Amino acid sequence: MTLLAEHICTTTPGRRVVEVYDADAYLGDAGALAAARRKVVAGDGYHLYLLSLQPVMAVQVVVRVWDTPPVPPGDAEGHTAVSLESETGILVIGRLDHGPAGEIALPRPGVYEGHAWWQGRRAAADHYGAALRRIAGDSTADAPAGAWGDRPVTERYVLDLAWTRAPEPLDEDDL
Repeated sequence: MTLLAEHICTTTPGRRVVEVYDADAYLGDAGALAAARRKVVAGDGYHLYLLSLQPVMAVQVVVRVWDTPPVPPGDAEGHTAVSLESETGILVIGRLDHGPAGEIALPRPGVYEGHAWWQGRRAAADHYGAALRRIAGDSTADAPAGAWGDRPVTERYVLDLAWTRAPEPLDEDDL
């Protein structure tokens, strides 16, 4: 296994959701988003949705392109198979309802398959819940701003992908 590219983007989830999608596939998919609420990560082939358990603390999204993706690490909280088609070769990391947080240039356009895995999701949710309880007991005006600091761990989502084929040709009806 050879790592061909690695990109890291840190962002805050919009409504607890981070999106990864091709630069030309900006329309969302309600079914895939609903599936992510059940599975943590789900997609429709052009969009992936990553579901956090908290809406205010930064999460790290790592996209790695391999010649053959490795198996998820044993200490991952969870993992799932993913497929993502990028006609442009540019992926956007987006915050649902808050717009793009970054762009990633893939080695080439095409269909990328592999898996997504995550760490720190539960710990971030626990920290978020504890911070909300501290805020409820603190009447100072700046309590919310400082409540999210001192996190025990970074919430992290990793996409380990490999190019599998060229993108599907555009249908004339899609133009």
